Amino acid sequence: MGTPFQITIDCQDAHVMCAFWSTALGYVEEPPPAGYLSWEDFLRSNGVPVPPAGSIGAIVDPDKVGPRILFLRVPEKKTVKNRVHLDVRAGRTDDARMTKITELREAGATEIRRVDENGEWWMVMADPEGNEFCVA
Repeated sequence: MGTPFQITIDCQDAHVMCAFWSTALGYVEEPPPAGYLSWEDFLRSNGVPVPPAGSIGAIVDPDKVGPRILFLRVPEKKTVKNRVHLDVRAGRTDDARMTKITELREAGATEIRRVDENGEWWMVMADPEGNEFCVA
């Protein structure tokens, strides 16, 4: 069995990123622990300061298969190409890929370029904060 892990993404607005990547991956915002109506209630009950809105958020796979993705606000903006990126596997057909690309554009992504290689193609896109990812 592998080591459990989460993916952490630096951002400017965790709320925007949670909403976009939930759409992209079919994830949901992480619910608060049992017995709490919100994360704020959980934090207050445990004597933890509530962070400013949009500074932290997490999404999870509703089927509990994929890793948790945590978004954390950082002071600096993205300035260079990502060294790591996510590939959204939309399907083997052109229609499936184009449907996902359209859905992501409507959710705030932008197309950067189409790549055709070895008889396959994928679209390089950017999320609402400019982080590159691919739809294949």
